[in-house]
Amino acid sequence: MQQSDIGPLQKLTAQLSSDGKIAYQLPIGDQRIELNPLIGKTLSLHFHGNIACKQCGRKTKKSYSQGFCFPCMQKLAQCDMCMMKPETCHHHLGTCREPEWGIKNCMIPHYVYLANTSGLKVGITRQIPTRWIDQGATQALPIFKVSTRLQSGLVEIALAEFVADKTNWRAMLKGSAEPIDLIEKSKELKPLISDKLADINLRFGVDAVEELNENIVDLHFPVSEYLTKISSHNFDKTPIVSGTLLGIKGQYLIFDTGVINIRKFSSYQVDAQFG
Repeated sequence: MQQSDIGPLQKLTAQLSSDGKIAYQLPIGDQRIELNPLIGKTLSLHFHGNIACKQCGRKTKKSYSQGFCFPCMQKLAQCDMCMMKPETCHHHLGTCREPEWGIKNCMIPHYVYLANTSGLKVGITRQIPTRWIDQGATQALPIFKVSTRLQSGLVEIALAEFVADKTNWRAMLKGSAEPIDLIEKSKELKPLISDKLADINLRFGVDAVEELNENIVDLHFPVSEYLTKISSHNFDKTPIVSGTLLGIKGQYLIFDTGVINIRKFSSYQVDAQFG
C-alpha cells in the first residue's frame, strides 16, 4: 500500500480525451493521485480533524462554501449568492464584493447548455467541459453563448420553465441515464423562449445571445460497477472512508461501501492509502 502525506483535500480534477473518456486525479495538498488505475483496488481516506480555509489558511471548525472559513465566505465574491443564482448578479450596480474578480470571472463569455445527467437539464458554464464532468453528465450540448454571467442566468431561468435545472445526484450515481437527442430537444425548446431572448437582446444589445450549432459531446466515466442503493460517507461523522473503489463520477468517489462527494469536503486535512 502507498500512503500520501497529510494535506488539504481539493475538488477532483479531470481531463476529457478526444474519445470521451475521463481521467481523474485526487488532489491532496500538492499531490495528485491518479484514480483511474485504482478502480477495483482498496482506497482509504483518513480525516485528521483539522480544516484550514483555502483562502486565508485560518483553522475553522466548519467549512463554508466548499472550503472557506466564515469571514472569507462573507467577503469573497465567489461565495456570494449570485454565484448560485447568476440572474441576480449586481456587479453593474457597483455592489460586487470584489469588482476586479467579477470582471475576470463574470464579465466574460458564458455558455448555456443542455445535458443528460439524471435526465435532461439546463445549465450554464464558462468552463467547458469541466462543468459537465463535475455534474456527471453523460451527454452535453452548448446551445447559446452570451457575454456575461448575468445574461447566462437570464437565459437559464427562461429554459428552466420547461426543463430541470438540477441533477438528481442519487439517480446519477446509480447509472447512466438513457441517451437523449439533445439537438432535437434544443430545437423544441428554443421557440418556447424566443420572446424572452428578444427581451434580453433588447436590454443588452442585439447580439447579446448567440445561438450555437454544435455537436453533442459524449462523456464516459470510469465506473466498473454502480450501486443499487446509495449511502453517503461523511468525514464529520466518520473520519475514515475506506473500501474498494468502484468508480468516479461527477465529484463523487464510488466505493463498495458508499459514496463521498469530494468537493463537499474541500480544505479537510486528510491522507490517503491506496494500491
